[in-house]
Amino acid sequence: MAKTAKGVVIAKSVEELHSANNNLTKETVLDEKGLLVNGRTEKPNKHDMLTGSRPDGTAFPGAFFQGGTDGSAMLGHHDRAGPIQSSWAISWNSAHPSVGCDPASLAKTGGAGLFYRFAAE
Repeated sequence: MAKTAKGVVIAKSVEELHSANNNLTKETVLDEKGLLVNGRTEKPNKHDMLTGSRPDGTAFPGAFFQGGTDGSAMLGHHDRAGPIQSSWAISWNSAHPSVGCDPASLAKTGGAGLFYRFAAE
């Protein structure tokens, strides 16, 4: 079972975590201070989170990622919002790659270089 820092259950199994049935939402995904993170329609947009994951939660090969402005990292949408209502566009763990790996590129893509940790019981 995976829970947030505030004890909210987000998934009862790894399979559920990487399915459409998880409880990852804008309201349950919080920052390190327990505060809401800006979503796609808010300024500044911080809804992209670093995951490096395919939709099933497995990692991409290491060669996929590079650092700096020429690199790229796989991102998910913490608020599960995207430009269209397609499974990839609203995925929390595998929505699209970044335009670079430096802070300015991550902000340009729609994020702040945030990543998330889950506690399992």
